[in-house]
Amino acid sequence: MELMAAILLFSLPQFTLPPMGDVFSSAAPLDVGFREMYNLQFEDAHRTFQQWESAEPRDPLGPTADAAAYLFDEFNRLGVLQSDLFVDDGEFKHRKRPSPDPALKARFDAALAASDRLADAALKTSPNDTHALLAKTLNLGLRGDYLALVEKRDIASLGYIKNAGILAERLLAADPECYDAYLAVGAENYILGLSPAPVRWMLRLYGAETDKEKGIRNLELTATKGHYLLPYARLLLAVAALRDKNRDGARRLLQELARQFPNNPLYERELSRLR
Repeated sequence: MELMAAILLFSLPQFTLPPMGDVFSSAAPLDVGFREMYNLQFEDAHRTFQQWESAEPRDPLGPTADAAAYLFDEFNRLGVLQSDLFVDDGEFKHRKRPSPDPALKARFDAALAASDRLADAALKTSPNDTHALLAKTLNLGLRGDYLALVEKRDIASLGYIKNAGILAERLLAADPECYDAYLAVGAENYILGLSPAPVRWMLRLYGAETDKEKGIRNLELTATKGHYLLPYARLLLAVAALRDKNRDGARRLLQELARQFPNNPLYERELSRLR
């Protein structure tokens, strides 16, 4: 999810995505929890995710999902997902450092640490365990977003972007249809691909991917075929469309998100700015 940490860099061409079907319509516990999280029902989401952890104590995605709910709760409290923050480069650059909740940060860190322990244990016996690789990839993204958007440590967050991209490539080699992982690959390629030519050359020496167009294509894959991260990828594309002055594209994406998650006022608030 580290892509939100650098959404200010996006400038997309006109794009057309298929309509978003009903997301998380199943009764699977993780689906229920993610639907609650995107609806800003954080207490319900934590309860759902923690019940899943109790039922499936070896599944690293349980604590990963719980960490995501803590991060989105903090984003919501601090108002860091407002589009004007990301559409205006100057506002992003000169944004004030928020005042984080230390108790929430402790729970966020504990959930990520628990997920990493479970994922590492699974990978010791099965190095291509896609469930564990996805959890590790998402964990890197969550840490990167917290560094950038809560602690305002933008440079430090880029290291997590690169590492998440590397791990996502490993996951996609094992399972090319794990479409949530394409968001991490898109982050590395697109963001680093926008760097000046000498910087790109140095980044390549260190193994970083810097293909901007590949980044766009990968983000659209998550926004079209992803699962847990599909709504998040569409929100990123909506903000990107606003940066590109593609108001119709942003409106279509936000209307779909508002329909899917009616308890989240963010989408209606952004739509009101377009009216």
